[in-house]
Amino acid sequence: MKVVDSYEAMYCEDVTFLVKKYLQALPGKMIGIHTHNNRQLAYGNTIQAIIDGANYLDGSVYGIGRRPGNCCIELFLSFLQTPKFSLRPVLELIQKHYLPLREKIEWGYIIPYMITGMLNEHPRVAIAFRKSAERDDFVKFYDTLTTPEPEDVIRKKP
Repeated sequence: MKVVDSYEAMYCEDVTFLVKKYLQALPGKMIGIHTHNNRQLAYGNTIQAIIDGANYLDGSVYGIGRRPGNCCIELFLSFLQTPKFSLRPVLELIQKHYLPLREKIEWGYIIPYMITGMLNEHPRVAIAFRKSAERDDFVKFYDTLTTPEPEDVIRKKP
């Protein structure tokens, strides 16, 4: 069983609640965590899951993943600080292969994904927006997602 935060709308309190609930409901089962990094909370929420008893973690080298990416494995290694794992080969992999790849593929922290995470929305609208000519007009994107439609405003009036 895995706690999944694909939109990255969860805070550490949400992770704690779900991990503990799963551990209680499924004794003896492994509980994991899978986070995305829309709002830069993937690492913190993963650490919280470890503290709460999760015993397997999802992550990716240099955070590569669907658009905003996942929790970075190199951060796990620095947190775990165990001689079983070596950070150096991962850093070498990033330096040799992921830095050049980053020039070709966009992933990581980008404002439209932060906004969709904040609003607990699927990132499909951010993905489409990043393909448009206005890809860096963050204010327009924010206003589009947060400004009520005229009929919504009319309906909410007493």
